[in-house]
Amino acid sequence: MKKIINEPSQVVSEMVAGFVLAYPEYLEQLPETTAVIRHDKASMQGQVGLVSGGGSGHEPAHAGFVGPGMLSAAVCGQVFTSPTPDQIYEAIKASDTGHGVFLIIKNYSGDVMNFEMAKDLAELDGIDVRFVIVDDDIAVENSLYTQGRRGVAGTVLMHKLLGAAAAKGASLTELEQLAQAILPKLKTIGVALSAATVPEVGKPGFVLAEDEIEYGVGIHSEPGYRREKLRPAKELIAEMLGKLDEALVLTPTKKYALLINGMGATPLMEQYIVSHDAFLWLKEKQITPVFCKVGNYMTSLEMAGISLTLLELDDAKWLDYLNYPVATIAW
Repeated sequence: MKKIINEPSQVVSEMVAGFVLAYPEYLEQLPETTAVIRHDKASMQGQVGLVSGGGSGHEPAHAGFVGPGMLSAAVCGQVFTSPTPDQIYEAIKASDTGHGVFLIIKNYSGDVMNFEMAKDLAELDGIDVRFVIVDDDIAVENSLYTQGRRGVAGTVLMHKLLGAAAAKGASLTELEQLAQAILPKLKTIGVALSAATVPEVGKPGFVLAEDEIEYGVGIHSEPGYRREKLRPAKELIAEMLGKLDEALVLTPTKKYALLINGMGATPLMEQYIVSHDAFLWLKEKQITPVFCKVGNYMTSLEMAGISLTLLELDDAKWLDYLNYPVATIAW
C-alpha cells in the first residue's frame, strides 16, 4: 500500500482539519467532531437545515458540497464507516435555525441506523427532523452493506436539488415531498477497473486482472453483477446506459440530467471519452441531456472506474434547481 498519509488511524481527523484550513471561507469544523458546517451560518437563518454525510473516502462528498445552495453541514465518518449518532446529532443541532432539519442518507445499514438514532435524539430537543434514504444504484438489489439498493453518486444530485429548494425557502414538508418525487427518477450504475484500499486494511477490497473489469461495483468495493474482459469505452457505456434505460424507460419527449462521475483514479481524459460515448448513445435514442456534469463527485478512494447517473426531470423547476448558483468547494 502506497498512500501519502501519516498514521492510518489519523487519516479522517487530519483530512477534515486540512479541508477547513484550506477553505475557511466555506467551512467550519464543529468542536470535538469530524463534522463541518457552513462558515456563513448567519445566512442560514430562515432556511431548513440540510445535513448529509457518511463514511470518508468518497471525497469531495460530502464536505465538498457544504455551502450556500447545497448542504448546511456534513458528517465525516471513518473510512467507509458510518459517522456515529452523536456526531450526526451535533450537525443537526448546529444546522437548525428553528425551521427543522432534513437529512440526506445513503442507503447503507450503518448510515440508516445512525442517522435515525441522531434524528431521535434531536427530536427530544424539539427539532423537527425528516429524511430521505437515497437508493439510486440499479446494479444489485442487496449488497454487503445494504438491504435494498445502494446509495451512490446520484446522492450528489439530491444534495443539489434539495439545497436549491431550501435556499429558495422551501419548508421541511416541501423538501420531504420533493425528495420523494426525485427518488424514483434517479438512477446510477458503475463499473470498476480496480478496487480501493482502505488505509487501515492495507490491501484492495478485491483484485481484478490487468484485462478485467467489474460491472455494478459499489463505492465500498462491494461486488457487482458481472466480471469480464475489458472492452472499448463505447461498449462499456452502451451496457451501462442500456441498464439505465431499462430502469427509467428513456423517452425522447422527456428531459434528463446526466452525471458522469469518476471513482477516484480515473483521469479526466477518460471521463470525457465516456461523455463523448454517452452523448452519442443517447443521441441514437433522440435524447440530449439538458444538464450534464463530468468529474469526481462521489469517489471510492483510488478506485479506477466510472459511474453514470441519469435523473429524469419530472418538473421544470428541477432544472432550475440544478442550475441554481452555489458556493461550495466541489460543485
